[in-house]
Amino acid sequence: MKSKTPFSINLKLILLCFFFLLILILVTRSSFSSSKQPISETHLSNSTSTTQEPQSSTTTPCPSLPLSQTCSKTPPSLANALIHYATTNITPQQTFKEISVSARILAKKSPCNFLVFGLGHDSLMWTSLNHGGRTVFLEEDKSWIEQILERLPTLESYHVEYDTKVHQADQLIKIGMEEDCKVVSDPRFSKCQLALKGFPSEVYDIEWDLIMVDAPTGYHDNAPGRMNAIYTAGLMARNREEGETDVFVHDVDRVVEDKFSKAFLCEGYLTEQEGRIRHFTIPSHRARLGRPFCP
Repeated sequence: MKSKTPFSINLKLILLCFFFLLILILVTRSSFSSSKQPISETHLSNSTSTTQEPQSSTTTPCPSLPLSQTCSKTPPSLANALIHYATTNITPQQTFKEISVSARILAKKSPCNFLVFGLGHDSLMWTSLNHGGRTVFLEEDKSWIEQILERLPTLESYHVEYDTKVHQADQLIKIGMEEDCKVVSDPRFSKCQLALKGFPSEVYDIEWDLIMVDAPTGYHDNAPGRMNAIYTAGLMARNREEGETDVFVHDVDRVVEDKFSKAFLCEGYLTEQEGRIRHFTIPSHRARLGRPFCP
């Protein structure tokens, strides 16, 4: 998730255009829905009083616009994102095409529950694209959390620890093939060594609609690697009560991300790959008992 070097100005301009387009869609939606119901009716339907009261005389009507549009403010998360990316030279690590894969799903599902492994320069973007939903970031580096939250205090992030190393990947994938790792359960109670059990309890209690695995660090042999994160993301998706979870894995050009995503998120659940990102759609295994771990 951490960006080591600034990306090109072209990507920055594309991202800004992307945000402006999203704002336009939100404003259009708001105006369309408002035109179906007069302002006075909306005011009365939201009131808990049993008696009708005249509309406040201090209410300032919107300026006269075509199609009877009403005033709409830019959501704070989007406004903050626009300001942030317009005033920084650092842009997200993912390319525009890679970001678009998960952005399309967020456009359909938001507001929703979105869990992200990793905290970085793209975190405000993900929170903004999930406006009105809950976006949680899990980060291994305490000092990095402090740096990011100092500039972006509205982000929700938790420090987590990993006890694996990339050079253990071959051994861990063999462990993942054992029967204990094919049993679907809450990761806290799983007997599989790959299941991560040290997250805050609410991470396990929430049913996540989207999960992005873009951390922990995995580009050298002594880094924690994403072996356990990928397995646990798949386990959380299968263990939801019903429905399905969209799981994204970044950096699949690397050996660990490639092998572990295919093994534990399953090629049968692979929906799309764009560049270095893969999108898996994993259904609940509790809703239909007897599903094989991989189709």
